Amino acid sequence: VAKLCVCDLLVAQCDVNCCCDPDCSAADVSLFTTCSVPIVTGDSRLCSQKAAIYSLDVEANPPERIFKLIDQVNPSVFCIHATNYKQALSFSSPEMPTSENFDQLLKQFGSASFSAEPDSWNMNTDAQNPSDVNETYSYEYGVPIQTVDAFLRLPSPVVSSWCSDANPAGFLVNQATKCIRSVSVEKCGNIQAVSMLFYINSSILAVNITVQSIVVQSLNGMRNLLNGSDVLRLPMILDELCINIVLGVSYHITYTDTGEIIEAAASFVLGAINKEALSIQQSFEISFTQVNTKPVPLSGNPGYVVGLPVRAGFRPQGYPFPVEILFAALVLNTNKYSQLTILQSTSNQDCLAAQGARTPILFGYNMISGCKLRITAAMKCQPLTQTLLDLLKGQSFPEYVASFGNSQAQDVLDWVPITHLHTSEQRIYNTFQSSCQIPVSLEIEVKWTKYGSLVNPQARIVNVTATITTTTLKQLPSGRERTIPITSSVVFTDISSPAEPGYKAWPTINAKLPFDFFFPFV
Repeated sequence: VAKLCVCDLLVAQCDVNCCCDPDCSAADVSLFTTCSVPIVTGDSRLCSQKAAIYSLDVEANPPERIFKLIDQVNPSVFCIHATNYKQALSFSSPEMPTSENFDQLLKQFGSASFSAEPDSWNMNTDAQNPSDVNETYSYEYGVPIQTVDAFLRLPSPVVSSWCSDANPAGFLVNQATKCIRSVSVEKCGNIQAVSMLFYINSSILAVNITVQSIVVQSLNGMRNLLNGSDVLRLPMILDELCINIVLGVSYHITYTDTGEIIEAAASFVLGAINKEALSIQQSFEISFTQVNTKPVPLSGNPGYVVGLPVRAGFRPQGYPFPVEILFAALVLNTNKYSQLTILQSTSNQDCLAAQGARTPILFGYNMISGCKLRITAAMKCQPLTQTLLDLLKGQSFPEYVASFGNSQAQDVLDWVPITHLHTSEQRIYNTFQSSCQIPVSLEIEVKWTKYGSLVNPQARIVNVTATITTTTLKQLPSGRERTIPITSSVVFTDISSPAEPGYKAWPTINAKLPFDFFFPFV
């Protein structure tokens, strides 16, 4: 009946005057004035079916809900007596063509005419009803993720800091919440929200939620990763302690490019409480990854968020390919994400010997770093110049910067090319007998603007300029040394135009008179 209740519109909340809403308690029903949907039935085309009748007993104190189940008969001579193929009563989602099933679909529907009759008629009336046709449901952004019984819930604080389990998780909406839940050692086995089973016992339609990892946290905060994650650990009392209570849950959802969820995994953090504990803090998180792709951290959705890394990339094979994050100056780091970083000042301040921590460029943060270069008379101009260029720009300086924090690699127009400026560029690699041109600084200017509505403007990068500054180094006498500073900097400039209120233009009157309207006066 709950699946056929058309007035049940709110998720995990009671709808006013909706007598068939399973979320309505007796206290909610006592405030109803009528039943907006008094009869709940299945398909009206069936000759005979069960019907649920709802009404209110207003004479009771408080008013109560009355439920009756009757047999309803359809007098029409064109009614359906038996449904041996229930899928025919509803519109099923068409199969999306892919490289794997294209030949099969072409063979089935490629001719001038084709039959929609299934290969085999299912005579089992309990097989699959119309509400279960979309077992492979294609989601859109923000739509609550359905489970077999309701929705995938992500507990979160609502009015106070206490946990509320009525928060549905939205598709492609990454969330991270923390809330407080009341517990006690005596009742820990009866509290569903502190048990692993509460978070994995319901499947996402045809996809079961598997346990990816289990981390056990001791009373002093130490954490250990368990080797086997296939063992269900339920809360239990041991030596005046309640162990295996859920302190944190992290969901990871894998989906296809058509919005179909194909895999769901959960990682748990389990802990223990003693008799003195009256409440615990739980943390919940959910993330989404498209199948056959590597997760790329975003820096905003869509505009950049102050303090998050600026994303950049190269352009192999005709389109920008993100290297995850733009980090200026730099030098291509050896980490697995190929991140570019800005040189971080070290204690010895030696450019040639400096190897260590790098600092990422964060959107909205102006930064400057540098080191000192000790030059001797034995140093050659061209190798020294190349070394400094590698130090400032890196081996693979990016070609493009993402306009928005969520720009994708396939959206070519969402990537801004980096403009490179050099002073005395034609002499950088020339070696002179008495002097030498060497790069001493790299200045990166990021121009951004506010984009979109005045109510919620989004930060958008519109231009990036990288300028190399060189200086003339004269030939040193034998045995002499010279120290020069090497710097790199990043500056963010807001070039947004002042917001101006817009008004609708006054209508123009385009009246046409006949050519002899003023005859004979004109």
